[in-house]
Amino acid sequence: MVLDGIAIDRIIEMAWEDRTTFEAIQFQFELKEQEVIDLMRKEMKPKSFKMWRKRVQGRKTKHEKLRTFEKGRFKCSRQKQISNNSIAKR
Repeated sequence: MVLDGIAIDRIIEMAWEDRTTFEAIQFQFELKEQEVIDLMRKEMKPKSFKMWRKRVQGRKTKHEKLRTFEKGRFKCSRQKQISNNSIAKR
C-alpha cells in the first residue's frame, strides 16, 4: 500500500494516541505493528522516536488483547452528551 502525506500524518497521530491500538491502525491502513514502528522511525526525529518508543513499549492500551477496559470509545464522565446535529442548533 502506498501512503500519501495525509495518511502518514494520521498514522503518526494514531500511534501517539494512548487508546488507539496497533490493531486499529492495521485495520485502517493495513500496517502491522512492526511496520508502524518502522514508519515512525523513518518519519520522526531520532529523539522524538526514542521518546515515543519508550512511551508505548509495554503499554497495555496499545494492544487490543492486553486491554483491561471494555471495547468501545473512551468517554470522560464529564464529557457532554453529543446530540445529533448540535452545531446546527446553536
